[in-house]
Amino acid sequence: MSYSHLRIFERSKLEILHRQGKSARAIAEELGRHHTTICREISRNVHLESYQAESSQQAYVQRRKALVSKGKWTKDHAEELEEKLHTTWSTEQIVERFKTENRPSVCFKTI
Repeated sequence: MSYSHLRIFERSKLEILHRQGKSARAIAEELGRHHTTICREISRNVHLESYQAESSQQAYVQRRKALVSKGKWTKDHAEELEEKLHTTWSTEQIVERFKTENRPSVCFKTI
């Protein structure tokens, strides 16, 4: 099953067709998308009175950025790892110590 996100030109076309009063099924057929994709897009991004492609694209970008993992690697974490490595701790020992202390850690291979 292949899935691709709506692009800005599809959102622009959706906006025009939505303003013309076309149904979600008619818009979906025009764009070559499933009608539930169009329904979700419209309901997720209706601002005040009608769908707006540009603000919908910006909201999409913000939602995608929010999904990116912050990760476990911090500067403090790196300094502590480096200190332990200089005192001849093995990477496995470091990871196990962090686990026993319930602290975030990365795989010993990453270290």
